[in-house]
Amino acid sequence: MALQSSLCRASIQLRQLTTKVPGARFYSAPVSGSIPASKRKYVPTSGTYPQGFKVSGTIVGVKPKNTTKPDLAFITSSTPCAAAAVFTKNKFQAAPVTFSRALLQEQKNSGLRGVIINSGCANAVTGKGGLEDAEKMAKAADKVLGADKSTIVMSTGVIGQRLPIQKILDGVPKAYEGLGDTHKHWLTCATAICTTDTFPKLISKTFRLPSSPSIEYRIAGTTKGAGMIHPNMATLLGVIATDAPISPSIIPPVLKYAVDRSFNSITIDGDTSTNDTVALLANGAAGGQGVTTEDSADFTAFRDVVTDFATDLAKLVVRDGEGATKFVTIRVAESSSEEGARKIASTIARSPLVKTALYGKDANWGRILCATGYSLISEPGHAVNDVAEIIPEKTNVSFIPTDGSPELKLLVNGEPEIVDETRAAQILELEDLEILVRLGTGDKEATYWTCDYSHEYM
Repeated sequence: MALQSSLCRASIQLRQLTTKVPGARFYSAPVSGSIPASKRKYVPTSGTYPQGFKVSGTIVGVKPKNTTKPDLAFITSSTPCAAAAVFTKNKFQAAPVTFSRALLQEQKNSGLRGVIINSGCANAVTGKGGLEDAEKMAKAADKVLGADKSTIVMSTGVIGQRLPIQKILDGVPKAYEGLGDTHKHWLTCATAICTTDTFPKLISKTFRLPSSPSIEYRIAGTTKGAGMIHPNMATLLGVIATDAPISPSIIPPVLKYAVDRSFNSITIDGDTSTNDTVALLANGAAGGQGVTTEDSADFTAFRDVVTDFATDLAKLVVRDGEGATKFVTIRVAESSSEEGARKIASTIARSPLVKTALYGKDANWGRILCATGYSLISEPGHAVNDVAEIIPEKTNVSFIPTDGSPELKLLVNGEPEIVDETRAAQILELEDLEILVRLGTGDKEATYWTCDYSHEYM
């Protein structure tokens, strides 16, 4: 069934790419595998990368027909790192997730030297053999690094198939030989983790900490994902590396805080995968005063840097949503609780009626209001939340144009506005759009990022 579904989707995409349909906008990668023109602007041409890290992307042929695309990524540090990871909450967790979680717990988030990642096969729902394969990948990486229990593992691709493990094991020494710290090395590494992605997702930045204002720290990261995207988390992998001196004891809460506000605030199709993993590694190679406690100014500053950085990476995943033509920000404000705001924003973001209306450039704000109205209703058999989060007479809905022009008010304090359809059409023609829902019941808010459903997605 899965194979038939994949073949059906591939057939549809091929017909759409070779048939001119009036008004259609094609965003998926061409059959040649080249990056679509509309996505090239998201691929960096240079970067500033953290000291002490070297990376590579190597062709090993996880899929037999792959002879041109790197499919084994290797991210390494010359010195041991403090490290943390956030994993999928899907009950069917892939072998790399199980292995890596156990390793981080055993090592108490310290002593990590590398991350080894393959694309083309998820090594998920593969039983004891799959777990053995994940361990073999880690040991092969440890061997070339001259370390022990220092490598976490990630995999992405088809679920339910065993890895061609010998190909990967044979490729690890080549991946080690190919390590480097240039932009080209990082971009090739980012390419190696892609599956249905249409472009590699890579970001790098510099930052400073209050205790060491003279030191320029660096942070770099790569992620992948285009479909089966929804918290917690998404069909995505991500690695963030920094040369700041962060203690192993505080790196987990930094990453959790950042992921909740980034990778756990995106949705494409409402499906949570089996392999999701985002890792953060810090090797301290840039020097400076170590960040060791959560009550310091450095901790808050670093947490905010990682959060903003992770948000930028997560947004790239949404921009590469399968068949997507729009990048949509959904902001729920004036809520009595952040939890309620997140629930409402999430519900709007994954509503098929909202997403298809956006693709059709239809200002049908009733669909937004409908999703808002049922978002907090408990499922049968569950306790009802009696908090007055939504009061119809206080609810407002607007489109916020991304071109800087005034907002278009659709609903004001529960009363519908006379909508300028021409203006609405102009706003919906833009690739980026913000939907703002003001509840009028408090001062909390939450934001989700999503995309539309197009013919190409279907």
